[in-house]
Amino acid sequence: MASRSRTTFKKRQKEIARMEKQRDKAAKRMQRKADKAAGIVEPDEDGTGDIESPEEDAPETVESADSHTV
Repeated sequence: MASRSRTTFKKRQKEIARMEKQRDKAAKRMQRKADKAAGIVEPDEDGTGDIESPEEDAPETVESADSHTV
């Protein structure tokens, strides 16, 4: 009996880690859902939390370059 491999122990540790990860993900989903219901805005990749409008992303017009021609 003493010559058993550690695969069972390793497998159990792996299962526990997987269950913890699932639990953490479920908690994050619930928190995001609660935040969304409360109207809290999530931060973007840049961390500002502001939602940019499409107008801000639009390239500048070329009219200023044409007005300099004589």
